Amino acid sequence: MKADIKDTTHAVEAAAVMRLLEGRPRLLALGEPTHGEDALLDLRNELFRQLVEQQGYRTVAIESDCLMGLVVDDYVTSGTGTLDEAMERGFSHGWGASAANRELVRWMRAYNDGRTASERLRFAGFDGPLEITHAASPRRALTALHGFLSAHVDADLLPCTADTLDRLLGADDRWTDSAAMMDPARSVGQSAEAGRLRLLADDLVALLEAGAPHLTTTASRDDWDRACLYGRTAIGLLRYHYWMADASPARMTRLIGLRDQMMAHNLLAVAERSPALIHAHNGHLQRDKSTTRMGGTLLEWWGAGALVSARLGEEYAFVATAVGTIRHQGVDTPPRDTVEGILYALPQDRCVVDAPRLATALDGTRPAPRVSPWFGYAPLDPAHLASGDGIVFLKDVPQS
Repeated sequence: MKADIKDTTHAVEAAAVMRLLEGRPRLLALGEPTHGEDALLDLRNELFRQLVEQQGYRTVAIESDCLMGLVVDDYVTSGTGTLDEAMERGFSHGWGASAANRELVRWMRAYNDGRTASERLRFAGFDGPLEITHAASPRRALTALHGFLSAHVDADLLPCTADTLDRLLGADDRWTDSAAMMDPARSVGQSAEAGRLRLLADDLVALLEAGAPHLTTTASRDDWDRACLYGRTAIGLLRYHYWMADASPARMTRLIGLRDQMMAHNLLAVAERSPALIHAHNGHLQRDKSTTRMGGTLLEWWGAGALVSARLGEEYAFVATAVGTIRHQGVDTPPRDTVEGILYALPQDRCVVDAPRLATALDGTRPAPRVSPWFGYAPLDPAHLASGDGIVFLKDVPQS
């Protein structure tokens, strides 16, 4: 059996990843089992550079705020602003402070220098404007969409004025109140104003879609794409705020699922533009149902990867990242009967694994699930082994 398992592993390089796939998928997703470890992000950068240079991928999309990501895209495509500004204003979740993320953005800008528009790399955040503690105000998305339409369609067709939007939105801190995440009564998402904004957002997006034959010829492709992004984000945020105000037992399942729906819609839009490399947590990108425990309750939902895979089929590929140890977080040598333990026993410090072949090599024996002593790390679920396209395994994660 050991020889068979060894036969499922390869060197960590783009060519090995591509050999796991039938062809070049439109979206190639690389997951990670934990956030904030630069060793994993350095590995991502290495693979993504090779996949750009060897396979022609032209967009890099990561689990970060889709609107903030526009700042990074402007910097890498045209040099707008500075690298420091892109890192400070272009990432959510505090990830602009990561040295590995900074290196990714620096490399993308250097790659684009002197290249034609069609050859340049693009950057995208594909998460909603959401943090663990709160959701953003829909102001930016709604007003930007209204501004685009005001510049391109007859004013009589607009469902409201900019002043009406401003009045209904009110102060942004009403929307971003962190107490609303745990107390539905603090949310404004089901107020009369929010209800009116949901209807107006729907009308604005309908107007955008109805005018597509005209708008896609009179506006630049980038302006059109951004208007569509503003529309998706406005509707997604208003829907998210609505369910933040819900007090039913399904509230958190709804919110987690809505976040991944926003991610999926953004990924499908990215796929329409160019072949893209995706990076996020394994739980968002896997094809199987995602699960987490919150306050002792098990939550289940379909993640972005499952939703996109249902739409794109073989044009979506998912490679998980797995690790052996994260000792500085208390994650020590994995038990030998887990997936991570089996891979940890191999001589390589890192490898690309053919996940379906590994499942076959185990001769029908399902490894035991690994239990993490640290909430920030999610081991591979052995039940999902055969449904992924591959695994990138890193034996030991050093402290960043």
